Amino acid sequence: MTTRLLHVSDFHQRRDDVPAPLAALQALAGDLEPELLLVTGDVAHRGKQDELERAAELVRGLEVPFLAVPGNHDIPFTHARFTTPFAAWERAFGEREPVYRSDHLVVVGLNSVRPWRQQGGALEQAQLKRAAAEFQGVPSSALRVVALHHPLAAPPWRARHKRPLRRRDAVLQSLAGAGVELVVAGHVHQAGIAERHEFEVLDEPRRSLVLATVPGFGRPRPRRKGEAQGVNVYDADEESLTVTTFTWDGNDLAQVGRRTFSRR
Repeated sequence: MTTRLLHVSDFHQRRDDVPAPLAALQALAGDLEPELLLVTGDVAHRGKQDELERAAELVRGLEVPFLAVPGNHDIPFTHARFTTPFAAWERAFGEREPVYRSDHLVVVGLNSVRPWRQQGGALEQAQLKRAAAEFQGVPSSALRVVALHHPLAAPPWRARHKRPLRRRDAVLQSLAGAGVELVVAGHVHQAGIAERHEFEVLDEPRRSLVLATVPGFGRPRPRRKGEAQGVNVYDADEESLTVTTFTWDGNDLAQVGRRTFSRR
């Protein structure tokens, strides 16, 4: 059986704006019929209630079950950032760290946003322990996924202003120890796919762990006219995990990249 996920991030919704590729995303979701839509934050631009509610409306309009985690733009840019930073998010989307389970898939959402960090993110040890507990007892054939906003392996293009997740080495080791096979994120508005063995030498063979960053779906700053907008699709069977990237070409979401990794 094949498990399929659709991944979108960084709408940067401003009130009634409609992202140009939205109709194409709706068509793609209808054609692919994913089991779950992953939404990895920055759905709003200034963390305002109306922005978050509009983004939630767009996400629900895709008519696909979804799991969403907040990004650094999804909390207020006012004093409420330090008093009730996630109140508006919870009214629009519910939980900050949702979990999805089926017989062949477990996805754990982790909130990497910290009010005192404007760009960078962090995960606490308690969050990592909770994630590990969620994966305990999961069948080895089930795909184990973690979704968060800040990437563990960020591509370098146009990322100078983006700070990564704090203590990435420790986070990666913890997730790998929990048997996670796929970590998905957004934040840097560009695609980047890496398998752990490509950048880290391990003392013993380990199960594959793929780090996938998705292109931004919105384009928040006009000066970034050349910034790609797109989505990732993940297909997993018992033997392999395939990551396919689609970007907006002005008319449609076109496939531009595809990589397949062994799950052994």
